[in-house]
Amino acid sequence: MELNFKEILSAFMVLFAIIDITGSIPVILGLKQQGNRIEAGKISISSLFIFILFLFLGDAILGLFGVDISSFAVAGALVIFVLAVEMVLGVEIFKNDGPGGSVTIVPIIFPLIAGAGSLTTVLSLRAEYAIENIIVAIILNMVVIFLVLYKIEWFEKILGKGGIFILRKFFGIILLAISIKLFSTNIITLF
Repeated sequence: MELNFKEILSAFMVLFAIIDITGSIPVILGLKQQGNRIEAGKISISSLFIFILFLFLGDAILGLFGVDISSFAVAGALVIFVLAVEMVLGVEIFKNDGPGGSVTIVPIIFPLIAGAGSLTTVLSLRAEYAIENIIVAIILNMVVIFLVLYKIEWFEKILGKGGIFILRKFFGIILLAISIKLFSTNIITLF
């Protein structure tokens, strides 16, 4: 097992952009203003568990459907592309229409943190990076998520609405580039 700083940083940035916890600050603040408790520790640990579980069992799940990792990576690249278009253009393509209930599980853990896009991304990253580097990147993202949720009001003051808007657009552009790279790298193996 050899950790690669470049792979860790790359995987971290991809997941950070997909999870987009800073872009979710307005949603989380809205939930808090409605009287809901935001349990940063519980949310971070539960999300970490889901990501790690999906990282290792995702292949088995794909195997049940006869799908290989390259095909899944291409599909993931398309999902990432659509999410990036949403971020850059400020449109909503994916609807957040999950069931109501616990504010911890729905909507914070799923779909804001461990949603379809980020889970697809975790499996897609396996086509590009070593698993140990992806795990480190996931853990680092959970630390960031914990800090953002724990100090949510502070982050809102520091970033301001303009800062959150700029971060969302910046990471949207990064995601567009990543989705194109992921698509072009894996589409070749399918033919």
